Amino acid sequence: MSESFDQTKKRAAKVVRLLKKHYPDSFTALKYRTPHQLLVSTILSAQCTDERVNMVTPELFKKYPSVKAFAEADLEELAEDIRSTGFFRNKAKAIKKSAKELIERHGGEVPRTLDELVKLSGVGRKTASVILGNAYEVAEGVVVDTHVGRLSRRLGLTEHKDPVKVERDLMKLIPKKDWILLSHMLIDHGRAICNARKPKCCECFLAKLCPSAECPDRSLS
Repeated sequence: MSESFDQTKKRAAKVVRLLKKHYPDSFTALKYRTPHQLLVSTILSAQCTDERVNMVTPELFKKYPSVKAFAEADLEELAEDIRSTGFFRNKAKAIKKSAKELIERHGGEVPRTLDELVKLSGVGRKTASVILGNAYEVAEGVVVDTHVGRLSRRLGLTEHKDPVKVERDLMKLIPKKDWILLSHMLIDHGRAICNARKPKCCECFLAKLCPSAECPDRSLS
């Protein structure tokens, strides 16, 4: 018998409490110093690991130290600078164009609202939520990447694969004050325990709350 929404919400609250206990210092793995650097890093992270992005950005941010520098960058040269992150031509176009838009529309500053951010080139709702949550501590939604989506389904917090629908379900279940932290904690847990191919259910502190948990060595009940 499937649980009710209220039961799922109570279980979700227990999940969040345990995640906070085990990952008290969760934060984005992307390395940045300014909101614009985070915007660039987030654009680069599409279809690319955070580790790879962090290998590229130190030299990138030295070469292009400001929004103006990115706006005036030679497009082909910028593309070569970020080649190893994949889809580098499209990413270079988005980075350069969004920098121009920031100068033209916002005086070179990264805006603090979702509506303004998603109007920038290369910035969708997910990227905007990353920037708002990490650079400005503004919770506009839940960032749903592959880890967050996978764990949310395994934990029975959603049945959807579409990130927009996953986010909608999580926003109903989780208090707004935990939206930003939730993504970081689920990402950390996905990397440490609940990986895609072989989740370590027997080691998982969420096993008793997880309808997908399987441990042949001991009972999870």
